[in-house]
Amino acid sequence: MTQRPLDAFPPGVDSGLLDELRSVLPQEGALLSDEESLRPYETDGLTAYRRLPGAVALPETVEQVQAVLRTCHHHRVPVVARGAGTSLSGGALPHAGGIVLSLARFNRILALDPLARTARVQPGVRNLSISEAARPHGLYYAPDPSSQIACSIGGNVAENAGGVHCLKYGLTVHNVLALEIITIEGERLRIGSEALDAPGYDLLALMHGSEGLLGVIVEVTVRLLPLSERAQVVMAAFGDVPAAGRAVSEIIAAGIVPAGLEMMDAFAIEAAEAFVHAGYPREAAAILLCEVDGTNEEVSEHLMQLHDLLTEAGALSIRTARDEAERELLWRGRKAAFPAVGRLSPDYYCMDGTIPRRRLPEVLAGIARLSEEYGLRVANVFHAGDGNLHPLILYDANRPGELERTEAFGARILELCVEVGGTITGEHGVGVEKIDSMCVQFSAMELAQFHAVKAAFDPEGLLNPGKAVPTLQRCAELGAMHVHGGQLPHPELERF
Repeated sequence: MTQRPLDAFPPGVDSGLLDELRSVLPQEGALLSDEESLRPYETDGLTAYRRLPGAVALPETVEQVQAVLRTCHHHRVPVVARGAGTSLSGGALPHAGGIVLSLARFNRILALDPLARTARVQPGVRNLSISEAARPHGLYYAPDPSSQIACSIGGNVAENAGGVHCLKYGLTVHNVLALEIITIEGERLRIGSEALDAPGYDLLALMHGSEGLLGVIVEVTVRLLPLSERAQVVMAAFGDVPAAGRAVSEIIAAGIVPAGLEMMDAFAIEAAEAFVHAGYPREAAAILLCEVDGTNEEVSEHLMQLHDLLTEAGALSIRTARDEAERELLWRGRKAAFPAVGRLSPDYYCMDGTIPRRRLPEVLAGIARLSEEYGLRVANVFHAGDGNLHPLILYDANRPGELERTEAFGARILELCVEVGGTITGEHGVGVEKIDSMCVQFSAMELAQFHAVKAAFDPEGLLNPGKAVPTLQRCAELGAMHVHGGQLPHPELERF
């Protein structure tokens, strides 16, 4: 048994374990166990799910991380590693019978090498801090999720985060050279290399998106890129969403690879404009934000091509940022779209799925139909260039049954993504939010292989149990997959 169900561990943590943890975490405030101190850790960015952990450990050294994991392994106690807690899929949701292992105190940039264009950082370092430290050297770290001001690099690796510039520069997995991880037994492993390649299996890629199920990250070596000579953003407004979707395909088909290519619908435009005042056209049904970067000559040529392409695609208006301040303002509106939509509704549910670019118009039309069917409003904000959708479903959790209806609506969106050849996630991970949708995406044989990988790293199933990979029995009981003789237990998720 490799993926333990959430109710397989007794609630609470016994005093003997706490005493052992205090002995390896002697500094003040390094072990929290009273209810008031545990409350901040009961949820992550997916606030619909809450649960108090048994205790929270806040180590300061790698040796202390090793000691905590060895102790928990000895007592067969589950461990949930936590970074900044910005996960939108419940990846850092604690276990009532387990320990939250917070990496918040691992917040130092250990080394920055401008010549090699690399940085060695601890997992609690904020995403944006890496670029801020590299900027004086004319460098930056490319992946920039919307939460980059708060999210930590360790969590970015665990979820394989992307951002508005991942179309040209890749996801986290494409920008990390090496990791140091600690296994559940407390062993310290270095995975990857600063060289162009490393021998053996590509375990570095395996760790990206592993959601804390395989090991605890204690160090990350990232690749830094030189700042472009010039970067400019073009904003195009459209009278209907399908036209904007078709424009995305036309841009890529023309051989232009934008640094970023984002789309927002009317609902998202209205929310972001009221919040940030970025100058978005409120009368538009959709806008595209397209950034091109490179040398002065490259950018000038691409801007002319973009203007012609967008005009032919039916853009109602086209605006090019005149300077860096205007460029940053246009992006600030996009990156603030999530909190901006939150001002319009008591609650919202942020989905994450990926589809082939050419299917954008029909999928957006499908989401609109589902919105009418479920009676819930949706704001669409997404990375149009790589087809990564982020529909925001607005709801009120105080209304009986509305959260359940919202979750059902979200599951239908993910099914639609799979139907057109896409996936149930792009950068937010699976966590607890999409664990049932994994039964739609993958076959029993594929899930069995996932469990085998988990068992190779964590035979007792103690790391982040009940997340990311469903048991075969769960899929069978959901009716999403037919399983012969599945013997694995059914994981239950308590919602508080």
